Amino acid sequence: MSKINIEEKFSLFSELWSPKIIAESNEQLVKIAKGCGELVWHQHDNEDELFLVFKGQLTLLMKGAEVVLNPGEMYIVPKGVAHCPKATEETHFLMVEPKSTAHTGSIASELTVDIADQAWI
Repeated sequence: MSKINIEEKFSLFSELWSPKIIAESNEQLVKIAKGCGELVWHQHDNEDELFLVFKGQLTLLMKGAEVVLNPGEMYIVPKGVAHCPKATEETHFLMVEPKSTAHTGSIASELTVDIADQAWI
């Protein structure tokens, strides 16, 4: 495997809330995405979801709480916790999650990207 320049990978796409796969390790996918506005409220019943911010500010809304992530900060949303990622400006972030993790859990919206349609870059 070759080294991966994450900043370069972010320059390859412009879509918002559309995860791109950049690596796989031990059945876990490493994905990057850009976000602005809100995704949708959803949860992953069987998988934790790690978020690491590179640029901007990502707020993870959760019932009764919110976690604000700035560049260099990360948070793991535990499995079964409903959450809604939100960004007031274009934000670049990385996620690590099992291959089985559906983009927006069991919630389907116009922003949902099917597992089979998530592109490698």
